[in-house]
Amino acid sequence: MTPSFNPNHVTRSLLRRSRQGALATLMAGSGDPYCSLVNVATAPDGAPTILISRLAVHTKNILADSRVSLMLDERAPGDPLEGARIMLSGRAEQATDENKDSLRRRYLNAHPSAADYADFADFSFFVIRPAGTHLVAGFGRIVDLKPEQFLTDISDAADLLAAEQGAVDHMNEDHRDALGLYATKLLGAEAAEWRCSGCDPDGLDLMADGKTLRLDFPERVATPGALRKMLVRLADEARAKN
Repeated sequence: MTPSFNPNHVTRSLLRRSRQGALATLMAGSGDPYCSLVNVATAPDGAPTILISRLAVHTKNILADSRVSLMLDERAPGDPLEGARIMLSGRAEQATDENKDSLRRRYLNAHPSAADYADFADFSFFVIRPAGTHLVAGFGRIVDLKPEQFLTDISDAADLLAAEQGAVDHMNEDHRDALGLYATKLLGAEAAEWRCSGCDPDGLDLMADGKTLRLDFPERVATPGALRKMLVRLADEARAKN
């Protein structure tokens, strides 16, 4: 395992960037394995979030037995087995009154088209609470991780999370140039209509044309003021690269 390989960072980045995954559930009654494709977003701490219908087999399975696994992969060009992927195991928990609004908002930021059916009576948000993750990131890079190694600590970030949507809207409405600089100058992406889809103490999520990026902060932020200063700092760094 090379010294530069950081399995915690690779796993955290995959969680934040992934928009689809393979969800494995247990068939109600028989316990046989069942796998389906689902769209994915993340809760503020990075736990995967899904929006599923009670009419679907996987939802019926979850309601009978909440144990699930979710595979997320890098979707890199070429041989898919050469890209990083994670196999996350845990339990799927239906959104509560306390976290439903947050999960809904973050999911729709990541999947805007889901607004057409998110409020249908048979659809519900679920968050997958991980028990652990198996990372495969190439030869000699196979690691089992505990949740505390890849989830984001949000215990002191209530004010930041409360201000998240305002910050996201502000960046998308008034600072699209800065988002473009983050993507092209700091992350090496091609120019596109990059927009912000979320932020948390560890970083910023960007999307454009079906592609996703994760901009990691050099230091953790926990307040709206710290976030503002960090975004200005990163914009200045990006401009200095011109």
